[in-house]
Amino acid sequence: MRLRFTPVDTTFYDLFAQSAGNLVDGSRLLAEMLVDGSDRAAIARQMKDAEHRGDEATHAIVRRVNSTFVTPFDREDIYRLASSLDDVMDAMEAAVDYVLLYELDGLPEGIEDMVDVLQRQADLTAETMPRLRAMRDLEDYWIEINRLENVGDQLYRKMLAKLFNGSYDALQVMKLRDVVEQLEDAIDAFEHVANIVEQIVVKES
Repeated sequence: MRLRFTPVDTTFYDLFAQSAGNLVDGSRLLAEMLVDGSDRAAIARQMKDAEHRGDEATHAIVRRVNSTFVTPFDREDIYRLASSLDDVMDAMEAAVDYVLLYELDGLPEGIEDMVDVLQRQADLTAETMPRLRAMRDLEDYWIEINRLENVGDQLYRKMLAKLFNGSYDALQVMKLRDVVEQLEDAIDAFEHVANIVEQIVVKES
């Protein structure tokens, strides 16, 4: 473990935990958006608020890096982790926005499975961020996130096959594909977060 002779600002861990907790809220709102009869406009507003909170957490991390002499791990890795967490929220918020703007009703069966993967990834990430302080026993996290990303890839391909099987007109296919691709982007972004955590742990050990 790298030796440190100057006190390290541990606020970063709290900010990462805050950012990851916000993703749990975002994934919950995404699931609510798919429920028949839900108030989609209200959910979209809540998601926008969550996205703004995510931006604020990211900006707080960046400001902290720029004003802190000694950081808990490499500055570049802090930037990358903060940015990747923000990417997840951006993709989830975009998916919610598309559902609202396109006025999509009767979403294809199976799309909720992709959201379930996202919720599981969000929960795992939120549980893991506070454990970055110790920098150990995190391997199960990135292994499971990568496994879930593989599940998400399979679900994504199945959704594309369903969209192009002739059951939907061309315009509907384009709208639904936008939503499905944002869900896939969010799932991939969670894997990127896990990969960065793995790289940080390897560097610091």
